[in-house]
Amino acid sequence: MTLFPLRWFCAGALLITLSTACTRSTPAATVERNIPVKAQSQGPDEYVLADDVSVRKLAPGVWLHITVVTLEPFGRVSTNGLIIEDGETSLLVDTGWDARQGALLLDWARDTLRRPVRAAVVTHFHEDRLGGVPALAPHGIPVHGLEETARIATSLGLPGPTETFAKTSTVDSLELFFPGAGHAKDNIVVWHRDSGVLFGGCFVKDGASTNLGNVADADVAAWPASLSRTRQRFPEARVVVPGHGQPGGPELLGHTEALLR
Repeated sequence: MTLFPLRWFCAGALLITLSTACTRSTPAATVERNIPVKAQSQGPDEYVLADDVSVRKLAPGVWLHITVVTLEPFGRVSTNGLIIEDGETSLLVDTGWDARQGALLLDWARDTLRRPVRAAVVTHFHEDRLGGVPALAPHGIPVHGLEETARIATSLGLPGPTETFAKTSTVDSLELFFPGAGHAKDNIVVWHRDSGVLFGGCFVKDGASTNLGNVADADVAAWPASLSRTRQRFPEARVVVPGHGQPGGPELLGHTEALLR
């Protein structure tokens, strides 16, 4: 696998309960090792596409995809994204670590879910969000993201969004919202009203996290106000998905605020 420099990604924790860390050059103490993904089908609500790619149902019409990369000296590091059913097609939120993982997600949506990906969203410029973008281009799939994400990606020579917005946008059943800087200056959240699922990405920490991870690209001073805007805009959120670790409820926003304090 060809990886971007270590500085350009968010590194996560175990798929189950251990703390997470988003990093550009994270100390080893803040990144936990992953339990290996089982290389077998887990039934109709969970699919293992490869040793480093799995998908499981999170809510009606909403699937959590988990992609993993091996990084020395950390071991296996996982990250979360979504595939959301939208009529006869689907929407991809974040794209995996690289083009191979991105292609596996596209294939699964087309062949197993029977809803090919129509559009994608990337939630900020780090590798675990937009690493799979090159797999989308041959299919003409538009990639939505913040104008700032496109600017940063271009400046770093990374693949970036092809459809951009400044503050808010909608992509079919999804609302995209820039709450302000936090984990990164371009982090957005994604709201799916039909399911009550809010994808917070690396802007939100999972419940087992005991620290903010790496803050090299963060605006720690702005982060609390950005979280407050998110809570005010999406009071109906029932499920909150962090960039790494286990999904939870709205309490993850409060947990992230507590870590900032």
